[in-house]
Amino acid sequence: MAKTSQGVPRAARLAGAVAVLGLLTACGGGDGTASPPQKVAGTAAPATEGRTTASAAPADPTPSPVPSGSAAPPTTSPPASPTAEDTPTAVSTRCHTSELRASVGRNDPGAGQWNFPVVLTNASDRTCTVRGYPGAAFLDASGKQLGPDPRRSADTPVTVTLAPGKSAWAGLSFSNPEVSGARAATPESLLVTPPDERDPLKVAWTAGRVPVSGNASSVFLTVFAAGTAP
Repeated sequence: MAKTSQGVPRAARLAGAVAVLGLLTACGGGDGTASPPQKVAGTAAPATEGRTTASAAPADPTPSPVPSGSAAPPTTSPPASPTAEDTPTAVSTRCHTSELRASVGRNDPGAGQWNFPVVLTNASDRTCTVRGYPGAAFLDASGKQLGPDPRRSADTPVTVTLAPGKSAWAGLSFSNPEVSGARAATPESLLVTPPDERDPLKVAWTAGRVPVSGNASSVFLTVFAAGTAP
């Protein structure tokens, strides 16, 4: 009975050793080396030996064509320049010769000087303006000018607005020929040209002799001011 009980464990140990040996043989190759790792689809590629490789830059992309039927992007046109028809034309307010009536006021003598107001009256139905000096010339009966052109006094021009029927005056002054001894003549008329106009107005001259040459023969004009006299 004792020999039989000792034989059983020895047989069990031998069977276990054979089973372990069979397991090791199944895990290794036929030559005893380990099988290489199998590559599994979908896993990341192994890193290179410590270096990072930059991928090449893509070539310039070719612009995609606009799909058929798609609206092209809107373009912005520069603003149109105003034409002559769109630009308002400045309206002149200057009084023209055809809108005025000229006259010579009463003499206001003083210190050997004769002083006459030359008056322009707005005879039109619109408001207009005068600014600066008039033109003036004495004429004889034949229409010939007597004496030189008048000189202008050192005044500052102002714009005078004339409503219909309103007037502006400019001074016409000269030394009394009987006092100065200048050569004198009696004009038949005085030509008056409004500022910035070419056509004159003719006014009858009834105030006697005026200097035309010699000493103290100059005639002076002042700028226009509102009214008919100083």
